Amino acid sequence: AKKLGITDVPAEVVTFISHATQNRLRTVIEKVTVITQHRMESYKDEEWYEQATDVRAQLKFFEQLERLEKQRKDEQEREILLKAAKSRSRQEDPEQARLKQKAKEMQQQELAQMRQRDANLTALAAIGPRKKRKLDAPGLLSMAGEGLGACGGSQAGLGTASPRQYPRQKITRVNLRDFIFYMEQEPDMSHSLLLYRALLK
Repeated sequence: AKKLGITDVPAEVVTFISHATQNRLRTVIEKVTVITQHRMESYKDEEWYEQATDVRAQLKFFEQLERLEKQRKDEQEREILLKAAKSRSRQEDPEQARLKQKAKEMQQQELAQMRQRDANLTALAAIGPRKKRKLDAPGLLSMAGEGLGACGGSQAGLGTASPRQYPRQKITRVNLRDFIFYMEQEPDMSHSLLLYRALLK
């Protein structure tokens, strides 16, 4: 108002602008919430949808290939080091000595790993099988709940009853991608400076 030279702003104008801003924000939040919920929907259980590709299985397959390739290279390197360690040549070059030293370190590392594995197995055997706590049983939990309920009336002065189980409210988390999608669909925001700034983040 000061930029336009208006000195007196009535309270009705402020109230009108406040209501307009609130209505606008409510509309934006509702639309972005719908976009977020649509993004989070899962169609795995729908009978009309058929899964064409499984990206998770593909990634697992590639990880397995990389693991096998690494294992093959490790085996080749191990064979080379073992051959170098078993060689009995009188005149050894520095490369041969380095390979022998590396083979010795590899054997020491394997021995340490075996000892650690044996120690872990011995410790697990000494601990014994893990016993399930009695309170974990569902029947005992229900009986304990009933006992608390029965004691709650007669011993109200001694303690309080179990806390009420309030339903957990579902939280919809809106990210920047959802808001960018909303701005791209809105005619008055699709070419705005705010959208370009959001795309640069």
